Amino acid sequence: MITIYHNARCGKSREGLKLVEESNQEFEIVKYLDTPPTETELKEILNKLGYKPSELIRTNEAIWKENYKGKTFTDDELITIMVENPKLIERPIVINGNKAVVGRPPEKIKDIL
Repeated sequence: MITIYHNARCGKSREGLKLVEESNQEFEIVKYLDTPPTETELKEILNKLGYKPSELIRTNEAIWKENYKGKTFTDDELITIMVENPKLIERPIVINGNKAVVGRPPEKIKDIL
């Protein structure tokens, strides 16, 4: 089953959801702002993406700029920051089995459908 971590207010996330819907495959939507991933879930997502925590953070968000910019954090600290502030998680994230992509640009999603 495909999982999309989705933010309905984000245009790229809506485009990504449309691609998943058009694939005619079974999928679930996780509205990660309402139901943030746990630290364990986020570590699994990062592993599937092949990303370091710093690569999944939206550094242009006001939350980041006001509270974290210019400071040094361990990977575990960055994961905790994202769990506590899910708005900082890059979106959309689409997972299909052991593969995952960040849908930026949304066409990248087609690679795992």
